[in-house]
Amino acid sequence: MGKSMLYTKTGDDGKTSLVGGNRVPKTHIRIESYGTIDELNSFIGWLMCEIEEKETKDFLSLIQHKLFNVSSYLATDIENPPVERKCGITADDISTIEKEIDQLDALLPKLRRFVLPGGNEAAARAHICRTVCRRAEREIYRLKEKYTVDQYILSFINRLSDYFFVLARTENHKSGKEMYWEQ
Repeated sequence: MGKSMLYTKTGDDGKTSLVGGNRVPKTHIRIESYGTIDELNSFIGWLMCEIEEKETKDFLSLIQHKLFNVSSYLATDIENPPVERKCGITADDISTIEKEIDQLDALLPKLRRFVLPGGNEAAARAHICRTVCRRAEREIYRLKEKYTVDQYILSFINRLSDYFFVLARTENHKSGKEMYWEQ
């Protein structure tokens, strides 16, 4: 197998192909939704550079693999032409995130004020992941207004942003650097 070309020049006209071959504008909501998931995945990789615990890194790696499933799902145009599409996210995946959230949250003090993004490096990166995840969720809901989107995807992304919030709190709690909004 020969080395593939990194550039094809087929996107120079502002269009790109979905899985299935249909060409759409690069501004299409489907492109925006899976592009934001790709951005999130990149930020997770950056976050992992600052995480010390093997278990947390392993969990984040698992999330990265699941996000590739999400991207593939979102990039597949089942409307034209019809293509088989698998979600790649299950109820167990959502449950796994919920268990991680519960385990981390059980070790944290009760939250009585709004948390400001920041604190230490790992927490700040986790907050960036949280906000990009929320934007991805909004993009996917926009996509859902026009196209079918599996509910597991929506639930997974929603839980994932909650996970990044509690991970940020956890990282700040270790260093005593959690910051709060003062009115």
